[in-house]
Amino acid sequence: MLPKELSAIINNSQRSMKEAVAFCKKEFSLIRAGKASPALLENIRVDYYGSQTPLNQLANVSAPEARLLTVDPYDKSIIEDIEKAIMSGGLGLNPSNDGQLIRIPLPMLSEERRKELVKRAREVAENARISIRNARRDANDEIKKTVKSNSLPEDSQYDGENKIQELTDKYIKLIEEALEQKEKDILTV
Repeated sequence: MLPKELSAIINNSQRSMKEAVAFCKKEFSLIRAGKASPALLENIRVDYYGSQTPLNQLANVSAPEARLLTVDPYDKSIIEDIEKAIMSGGLGLNPSNDGQLIRIPLPMLSEERRKELVKRAREVAENARISIRNARRDANDEIKKTVKSNSLPEDSQYDGENKIQELTDKYIKLIEEALEQKEKDILTV
């Protein structure tokens, strides 16, 4: 049983590690695999009456087919603004509109582009692993300080550090599993 001071440190560390995993998974959702996903347009902002508004607040984004996204604006008068925002979004997409609906066909990924996307996914995963290791280091430093300043037994320091290492291993494993799945999604045609 760990002293409550150390339990609080471990809980804070665990929260940081969970956030790193959640951030990693969110970033993975923005990396295009072979299939259409509304999450692909999540970071698109549209100039709507002078303010940069997220696309998902201005339109219904859906994926009716495996390689097609559709954007159905609530206000049809801004359809061209939405189309421009998608084109300038850096995703390499070419939307077309019929005055009512924007269709965005997703081109097949070339082998070279797939390798670039896998490389990007690995970078995201590595940043998440670094964040988790930083949380471990910070927690271990805090445990050492707390044990010393509160005159706690040395065993509680080792127990706390072991618990932190268990959490680190657990969350890094979650990152590895998510990366493996994302690579599979990207590389399968």
